[in-house]
Amino acid sequence: MAMASVRSGFLRTVLRGGSRPSATPKRGFASSSHHDDAYETAKWEKITYLGIATCTVLAIYNLSKGHHHYEEPPAYPYLHIRNKEFPWGPDGLFEKKHH
Repeated sequence: MAMASVRSGFLRTVLRGGSRPSATPKRGFASSSHHDDAYETAKWEKITYLGIATCTVLAIYNLSKGHHHYEEPPAYPYLHIRNKEFPWGPDGLFEKKHH
């Protein structure tokens, strides 16, 4: 985090046309952290685009295939117990008519 703020301050100074800061910033653990950051960024950008393309192709493939239609479940007698008639008739409002 500290290296990023020092680096961004250095970049702002260079872009404004100023001179390099007199105090040399402390180096981090990595000897070439800027190169490593650019490499990692490019690597993960490529992985992201590859992942997006793969997911898109898989989605198109899966959605283009048909799907299995299951048969109607057996008419179990305990599923539609009617102890009293509905005011609108023997069937429920949203059920298929059995007439």
